[in-house]
Amino acid sequence: MIRQVHGIVSKPIVYLRDKLSPRQFFILSSILVGLSSGLAAIILKYFVHSIESIVTYYSNHYKEFLLFALFPLIGISLTVVYIRYILKSEFKKGTSEIVYAIVKKSSLLPFQQMYSHMITSALTVGFGGSTGLESPMVSTGSAIGSNYARTYNLSYKDRTILLACGASAGIAAAFNSPIAGVLFAVEVLLTDISATAFIPLIIAAACGALLSKIILKEGVILSFSLQQPFDYHNVPLYIVLGILAGFLSLYYARIFTWVDSKMKAIKNTWTRVFIGGMLLFLLLILFPPLFGEGYETIKILSTLHPEDLIQASLLRDFIQTDAHLLLFLGALMFLKTIAAAITLGGGGNGGNFGPSLFMGAYLGFVFSRLINLMGFAQIPETNFTLVGMAGILSGVFYAPLTAIFLIAEITGGYDLMIPLMIVSALSITVTHYFEPLSMEGRKLSSMLNLTVENRDKFLLSKLDLSTLIETNFSVINPDESLQSLIHAISSSNRNTFPVVNEKNELLGIIHMDNIRSIIFHPEKHEQLRVKDLMTKPAAVIKLNENLHSVLKKFDETNQWNLPVVDNNQYVGFVSKSSVLTKYRSELLKSV
Repeated sequence: MIRQVHGIVSKPIVYLRDKLSPRQFFILSSILVGLSSGLAAIILKYFVHSIESIVTYYSNHYKEFLLFALFPLIGISLTVVYIRYILKSEFKKGTSEIVYAIVKKSSLLPFQQMYSHMITSALTVGFGGSTGLESPMVSTGSAIGSNYARTYNLSYKDRTILLACGASAGIAAAFNSPIAGVLFAVEVLLTDISATAFIPLIIAAACGALLSKIILKEGVILSFSLQQPFDYHNVPLYIVLGILAGFLSLYYARIFTWVDSKMKAIKNTWTRVFIGGMLLFLLLILFPPLFGEGYETIKILSTLHPEDLIQASLLRDFIQTDAHLLLFLGALMFLKTIAAAITLGGGGNGGNFGPSLFMGAYLGFVFSRLINLMGFAQIPETNFTLVGMAGILSGVFYAPLTAIFLIAEITGGYDLMIPLMIVSALSITVTHYFEPLSMEGRKLSSMLNLTVENRDKFLLSKLDLSTLIETNFSVINPDESLQSLIHAISSSNRNTFPVVNEKNELLGIIHMDNIRSIIFHPEKHEQLRVKDLMTKPAAVIKLNENLHSVLKKFDETNQWNLPVVDNNQYVGFVSKSSVLTKYRSELLKSV
């Protein structure tokens, strides 16, 4: 059905492709991808918001909420059923998978990813899973851009840009924030980007945000109105908030990873789903604001009515004072990480974007309310709530510009630009000191067997070592005579000869320069054996080694050819010149 619709829609696009210049068609493509990705994000957002509105309506008391607290178990179960029995394929989540596809799979994403993330995240979050929708929106938009480019035979470079266009449009539509959408694509997905990519990214994000503006109601998207302007006297307190946000971001990354790994360590799928659902049930009956994305609770905090958040909790009769309320809100701040990890580790689909904003809002509110109650100062709690969101988002995703402009856009102005910059910068500085890579960055680094914190390493990660291996070297047995070696030399155009045994294990190598002096002594041709002449390689390259490490070995050994082995089995040689040539080619493609 989906493919049939796709075929009908593609006919006018093919017609336009034949009539327009390549540049004009590419701009048109960015518009179409932006509109499609934005519409997908809007549909997902509206569906989940509708379910959450029903839950909110029927959960004003804990007796009513008890039933809804079981919904996450249903949602995760349905998600797992869909993945296992309908998709019947490996289901990959997170922005690291998208970047990996850019680097290693020519920016090609599966066709089914255009709808699978929408369905699974709607089931998970719609039924109360404590995670966010933005990561599935990014995955959906990226798949739309990738498959569009593949359908119309666009180049790798154009395909990568359209993939990012889809992601930026998804974020832009989710928050009605086009600038944040563009910056998210630049900071998180396109580590290597040229100036020419910005125009299609801006166009796609604008299209996504425009659809959001037209279709979504005011209450569906996350938006706020500032109650008080920025006061420079509060800068020291914003500095403290930024440092706290950094440490809380570090807590999020480490605790999320730990809980997620513990959940995934449960081998039986249905046991894992049941345990995850019941753990969420226990958390929700005590802390109902953990239900779903939690954006409605952020709005409640911003209006300074936190007491509304305890109405459905079993703990509400024990919360009698402001101190009790702050303890409740503080617990929510820390438990959101655990709830999100249980949701995703249990089998649900979602992302860390929403939980990051949730934690940041609660951090900012608790911090400012505590300052006000203790009488140190009277500071605007709404402003600190909003700035706290940027702090955690920056510290978790290592995307400070996205965090700054997202909050600036959803507040309708740039009055908080200075504190947003202070808190976001301090947060990422603190987090980066302890963890050089973000959560998704660590996953990507593990997948690529490479750290990807700078441009050179990112470009090198695109190269595949197996395609650079040269195998036209004459192999010599260690027990053969010098005469046999001379015969091999006469029929080879190489100056290096690998020495391997019957098991194809690399024992050593022979360099032409090292034996040149004895070649002209005929009396030694039958006396000397190859094993007497071979030397140990200056270094050995493993088949799965990354190119950055390979280049480092070339530099350290001052060699131009090094042998490649796989479990001690000789494979071939890699030359430094071929690596550098391939790197230069990749560098030119990225300009």
